[in-house]
Amino acid sequence: VQLQAFGGGLVYSGASLRLSCVASGRTFSRYAMGWFRQAPGKEREFLAAITWIGGTPYYIDSVKARFTISRDSAKNTVYLQMSSLEPGDTAVYYCAEWTAGSTALPPNSWGQGTQVTVSS
Repeated sequence: VQLQAFGGGLVYSGASLRLSCVASGRTFSRYAMGWFRQAPGKEREFLAAITWIGGTPYYIDSVKARFTISRDSAKNTVYLQMSSLEPGDTAVYYCAEWTAGSTALPPNSWGQGTQVTVSS
């Protein structure tokens, strides 16, 4: 499967942004899709995931109030709606796919990343 993420850009504090990730290829073994981010000098961190069949979302606590993950199964696309963005959200955002039955495991596939820069 190939994952293509887009929607990043330069925004100012308080702005909103929606990231999209389109998956191409097989879908029959997909368990979930989600988003990570990696800021300069930091490790890549998990943000959110959504199960593909039931649409159950999972978030880390630090973004739960501001970020919303959703998916469109017909379009093979997962979204990350981000609001009230802060300079601390500046990072490269990656989408990912899991085929195993747990998002606690490493993803099986990664997208290429899209840069989000939040200026104050």
